[in-house]
Amino acid sequence: MRDLTIPAERHPEKAHKADNPQPKKPDWIRVKAPVGEGYKATREIMRENKLVTVCEEAGCPNVGECWNQGHATMMIMGEVCTRACTFCNIATGKPPEDLDPFEPGRVAHAVKKLDLNHVVVTSVDRDDVKDGGAEHFAQTIRAIRKQSPSTTIEILTPDFIRCDDSVLETVVEARPDVFNHNLETVPGLYPEVRPGARYFHSLRLLQRVKELDPTMFTKSGIMVGLGETRQQVVQVMDDMRAADIDFLTIGQYLQPTPKHHAVDRFVTPEEFASYEKTAWNKGFVMVSATPLTRSSYHAGDDFARLRAARDAKLAQR
Repeated sequence: MRDLTIPAERHPEKAHKADNPQPKKPDWIRVKAPVGEGYKATREIMRENKLVTVCEEAGCPNVGECWNQGHATMMIMGEVCTRACTFCNIATGKPPEDLDPFEPGRVAHAVKKLDLNHVVVTSVDRDDVKDGGAEHFAQTIRAIRKQSPSTTIEILTPDFIRCDDSVLETVVEARPDVFNHNLETVPGLYPEVRPGARYFHSLRLLQRVKELDPTMFTKSGIMVGLGETRQQVVQVMDDMRAADIDFLTIGQYLQPTPKHHAVDRFVTPEEFASYEKTAWNKGFVMVSATPLTRSSYHAGDDFARLRAARDAKLAQR
């Protein structure tokens, strides 16, 4: 039975605060409304399998383009997150139910029906679950492998901050092709943007993935336009490289509603190009830095380029 004592809301802890005005978006981040037969077909497959996508839940600006091409990021473990990050539009509160044991199979069925070459699987944070959902991720990976053995799998995980260190091994041993965990912002903004997380814990999580399996690709991303400085962004790049992270994504933060963290400014395409150049110079194997960059945007194409870039580096040794 659903617990109605703590309703799932979009940031109930901020309800008493004044709304943050949303500045007008510049032309370079305007996108077309989601239309097209491919979009409709993808949406229908999601509905048939009773699946949640972060594309819809987080209000991704690229949903129209991605779904029209048959690409979708599966979000497992429900629609309600136990955290209350002020940048995120996913509902927060106490999840109304336990993890669904049949969900991994439904995800795998959708991946097969969409005939995906590459799939991204993410989740809400489930601090109410003992292992943070690590075994659920592992089961989902194995189910996809069974039904679509040629599909490459990218996971975007929570930080498992309240769990035993061994839960990370559960996920890594399931052998995803890419292990992604986003740092989201610079450490100085964590208290107001990502209050339930810890910057160096997230960084260490990705470092441990490489220690457990040096051949696994690691990936992380941040948003800009939240109030950070260029110097802080460059320091995050250095921290990521020290943790041996392969792939960096940087995108513009877009305020989902007036209740969320305000947009400090819209970073220009020229600044993004400068960030990308700096990141390449620091030794990342793959970099994507544009206003509309998101963790899962063009993930399949980027994975192919990532693998090719590493193979080229290995060939030079």
